[in-house]
Amino acid sequence: MRGRGNGETDVAQHGKVMVFDFDGTVSLGDGPVRSYARFVAAGLERGERAAFLAGIEAGLSGVLPGDLDPLDGYDLVRLLSESFAVTDVAHSAAYASSRAELASAAAPVIAPFGLAGFLAGARPHALLVLATNAPQTRIAEALDSLGLEGAFDAVRTAVGKPAGLDSILDELLADSTVEDPAEALVSIGDVWTNDLDPAYRRGATTALVGPRADAGATPTLRAASLEELYPLLSAWLEPPHRTTSTASSTLETKVEK
Repeated sequence: MRGRGNGETDVAQHGKVMVFDFDGTVSLGDGPVRSYARFVAAGLERGERAAFLAGIEAGLSGVLPGDLDPLDGYDLVRLLSESFAVTDVAHSAAYASSRAELASAAAPVIAPFGLAGFLAGARPHALLVLATNAPQTRIAEALDSLGLEGAFDAVRTAVGKPAGLDSILDELLADSTVEDPAEALVSIGDVWTNDLDPAYRRGATTALVGPRADAGATPTLRAASLEELYPLLSAWLEPPHRTTSTASSTLETKVEK
């Protein structure tokens, strides 16, 4: 796997691997979603724009019409726009335009509390990989604004999850010196289907972040925020022979909360 600015990154030198999603996991805030919604709204009839944007704001605050159950904010935009006959081409163009605003005043983002410090502490013990469906547009600028410039050993954009994550995980697991997939790799994200299910199917550890979970989601670890997962992920980083029964008990207790 090629690391950003580092040439070839040898996974075998690290053993364990942590794979992070970007939007909703490493990058927080509704700014990018609102930007996407604004560009979608720009293509609507004048009388429809206010209603559409009002629906977006309601959805972001947790008020959803009917049985609407979006995977995330971007999916909320897609679902709400269906009643306005927005085409796939228009969606794609609006999304591309919104990514050009990523991490700007028009689409601000914030990092989970303490993430830079956690990654710095984890890096001597694991290869850190960022894998996102987002295009490369302004990812570097966003990481810089989040205080995460150079924090990852490899950055993979336009992955095409969930299917596109399969080959990445296979490569990482094949090159790892740790034989047990559950010990070799943890995938961390906020959407089970895209971020975690491919890792789950390979026997790897999964960590689900955020309040939402698909009906069939069975993550190894789960918390409302990434910050709450730091102790659990730190325990996972410990070599198997140093993981005590006390640590395992702590994992189970915290996951239940």
